[in-house]
Amino acid sequence: MSDNQGSRPESEDSVSEPVAPAASPQPAPSSDVPPTPTPAAAGPAAPAMPPRPPYPASYPKAPAGYPAAGTAATGQAFGPGAQTAPTLPLSGPAPSAPVRKKSTAGRTVGLLVAAALVGGAAGVGGTYAGISLWGQTQTTAASSPTVVTVNDTQKVNNVTAVAAKVLPSVVTISATASNGGGTGSGVVLSADGYVLTNTHVVTLDGATADPTLSVTTSDGKVYKATLVGTDPTYDLAVIKLTDASGLTPIDFADSSKLNVGDQAIALGAPLGLDNTVTTGIVSALNRSIEIASSAAPDDSSTKEDGGQGQQESPFQFDFGQGQQQQQQSANATIKIAVIQTDAAINPGNSGGALVDSDGKLIGINVAIASSGGSSSGGQSGNIGVGFSIPANIAQRVANEIIKDGSATHGLLGATVADAASQKNATIQGAYIQDVSSGGAAAGAGLRSGDIVTEFNGVPVTNAIDLTAQVRAAAGGSDATLSYVRDGKTETAKLTLGTLQ
Repeated sequence: MSDNQGSRPESEDSVSEPVAPAASPQPAPSSDVPPTPTPAAAGPAAPAMPPRPPYPASYPKAPAGYPAAGTAATGQAFGPGAQTAPTLPLSGPAPSAPVRKKSTAGRTVGLLVAAALVGGAAGVGGTYAGISLWGQTQTTAASSPTVVTVNDTQKVNNVTAVAAKVLPSVVTISATASNGGGTGSGVVLSADGYVLTNTHVVTLDGATADPTLSVTTSDGKVYKATLVGTDPTYDLAVIKLTDASGLTPIDFADSSKLNVGDQAIALGAPLGLDNTVTTGIVSALNRSIEIASSAAPDDSSTKEDGGQGQQESPFQFDFGQGQQQQQQSANATIKIAVIQTDAAINPGNSGGALVDSDGKLIGINVAIASSGGSSSGGQSGNIGVGFSIPANIAQRVANEIIKDGSATHGLLGATVADAASQKNATIQGAYIQDVSSGGAAAGAGLRSGDIVTEFNGVPVTNAIDLTAQVRAAAGGSDATLSYVRDGKTETAKLTLGTLQ
C-alpha cells in the first residue's frame, strides 16, 4: 500500500479547465485526440465526447495507491501500451497548462461500478484502500507481482472485480522441514493474522509436526508463522502470522445454499504462482471422496468404515511446488464431504479459496482427481475435476481450532458398507452391518440390515457419504437421518458421539 495519500479521481464535471494566459491564438494540436470544443471554435466541430457517468456519491474517497504523476503503472503489458502514459488518471497537483489528453475518469468509474458487483460500495472501498487494482506501489519490492492487472478498464468483468476483492484475503504458504518442503495457499480469517489452510500443506502430508512456515500476502509482504492446530480428519489447519495487523479477512458464504451451475472462482498459488485466478462452475454438490493421507488419525477403533476392499483412489492432494507426494506410503484414508468444481485447481492451490460471484468463500480447495490414479508416483494437473471443503464445515473447524487448538467430529457407532454391493440390493445407501452397544446408532434404534439414505438432509449413496457427513458434524451434536427397513422409510433423531 502506498504511503502517499491519494485524492479522489475527479469526474469531468468537477474539473475546471485552467485559464490560458492572453496570447495569440494557438494552432490546433496535430494529435488524433480531439481538442476541447469552444463556442468560438472555427472550422468543423470536433466530434462530441460521450457523457461520462458522475463519480458515485456513495463511494468513499479514493484511497492511496495511484502511481505518481508521470510514472507508468506496474504490471503494464508489453508493447506500445507499456511505453505510453498509464491507462488511468493519476494523483498529484493539477498541471499548470491545459491538458488536451482524453480523460479516463469515466473508465475509472466503470471499473468501480464493476467492482461494486461484489460486496457493494462499502466492500469495494475496503478493497480499494488495501490494494492497487492496477499495480503495486513504489513501496513494494520490485519482485512482487501485480495483484490485479487491468489494461482495458472498459472491459472489466465480474471475475476481475471478485479477484480485486478476494486476493488480499489469500496468501501463499511455504512449509519446510529437514526432509523437504513445499508450497500451498491459505485464506485470511482475521486482521491480526489467523489463516486457514490444509493439514497436508503445513505438515507436508504428515512428514513433520514442527514445520518452518513462511507466508506471503498478495501485496508481497512476508511473515513468519506458527502452527495453531491441525485437524487431520478433515485436512484443515490454522496458522498465525507473527506481528501481522491490518489484513483483510475473507467473507464466508453459506455453502448449504449453493446450486449446481453457480459460478466458482479459485484463487491461490498453483506451483508457487501466487495471485492466480481461475474460474468455472459448481459441478456437483453432496459429493464425498476418500483420500489417502499420511497425516490421517488412526481410525481403526471407529465404526464408520467401508468394511470392504478399497481400490486405488483417483483422488490426491494438490501438493505445491517442490513438495513430494507421499500418499503411496499412506496406510490411512480420510473421508470428506466436498464441492466439485471445474475451476482449474492445480498443485499448490491446496488451502486456497473457492469463492462465489459475490467474492464470498464457498470452499477451501483440497484435492484434485487424476485420470490414472497415483501409481506412477507423479502428479497430474487439472483435468477439470477439483474438490473443495464446504465453507460451513471449514468455518466450524477453524473456529474450534482457534478456540481449543483442535476440532471435534461426530461418531455414529456403526459398521457400514455400500448398500449397492449387498446381495439382492435394490437401493443405494449406507448398509448397517453392525451397531456398537451404547453408541449413537444403537440409541436411535438402528440395527443390522438398515440402509441409511439421508443424513442431516444430505443424500447418502454409499458408506463414504455417511462417514463424511458424520465427520462433518461436531462431536456431541444432534442429527437426523433417514433409513430404509423392510422396504419402509423411517426417520431417526440422535445425538452423535465424539471421535477420539
